[in-house]
Amino acid sequence: MSLTKISENPKPGSTIFSPELAARFDKLVTLYPVRRSALIPMLLYAQDEIGYVSDAAIAEIAQRLDLTVLDVRNVLSYYSMLRTNPIGKYNVQVCTNISCMVRGGQELFQHCKKRLGIGHKQTTSDGIFSLEEVECIGACSWAPAVQVNYDFHENLTPEAMDALLDEYRSKAGQ
Repeated sequence: MSLTKISENPKPGSTIFSPELAARFDKLVTLYPVRRSALIPMLLYAQDEIGYVSDAAIAEIAQRLDLTVLDVRNVLSYYSMLRTNPIGKYNVQVCTNISCMVRGGQELFQHCKKRLGIGHKQTTSDGIFSLEEVECIGACSWAPAVQVNYDFHENLTPEAMDALLDEYRSKAGQ
């Protein structure tokens, strides 16, 4: 990993991103008094488009913001919502923080591990599901809670979780 600014990556004017996202990035850097301030939004948008933040995305974002790859990786590694590996079509995040833990969140996570046959931050072999144990998803009043991609599901039992996983699997056409 180089500590210097990227010079061997995309030539100026070329991009790994869609033309729409590249244009959005171009505009984004003009919205902040310091270019570096656009880093987190760029990482999030890149992840939304690619599914994770790839090495190529890191290099291009570093170049666009006149940062080093290490600068970008340092920020990337700090935020748990940013991923550097592909995940499943449905990312199942099981909250095990105190409210969810007291109401069965830990058992729900263990149930998901067994049902899906994967562990924390792993993806099923068919690429449909990824599983994460997360600290808090802000649904304490409805514990135990799970977030699948951007959808929240509350007051879950193992049986309700099975039905939910079956529903998502059918949406995936499997």
